[in-house]
Amino acid sequence: MSSAEPAGTWQQRLRASGHRLTPQREMVLRAVEELGHATPDEVHAEVRRHSDSVNLSTVYRTLELLDDLGLIRHAHLTDRAPTYHSATGHEHAHLVCRACGRTTSIGRDEMEQALSGLAARHGFAPDYGHLTVFGTCADCRQGERGTLEP
Repeated sequence: MSSAEPAGTWQQRLRASGHRLTPQREMVLRAVEELGHATPDEVHAEVRRHSDSVNLSTVYRTLELLDDLGLIRHAHLTDRAPTYHSATGHEHAHLVCRACGRTTSIGRDEMEQALSGLAARHGFAPDYGHLTVFGTCADCRQGERGTLEP
């Protein structure tokens, strides 16, 4: 699917886990990769552009399977449905502004720097790709106060 992943890898992982390679699974995986970050409803809408035979429950089951196999990842960027993104490419965490909803992707190396002391102190290995930090972005903080404070 992705140019960063060797041909056949995702198909082999699916088959090795005892699952069949179906057009619906391929369409869901392709939709996640094309959309970047997407909710199940957004994935469903994208899949429906190519085939009206895929229902929402199939999309949910397929997203769960692909996530379990490590082909996609999910993060909770809102209090609603999880958001899915491709597991290929760079692993990243998310900063989400509660005021405007802006989501900023933060690379694993930057998150490791920020959390390495805390993780080491507690003997903990964070799942950076699943990490979401909620707060208020600089633009919204500046709008609230008129000036940006640290």
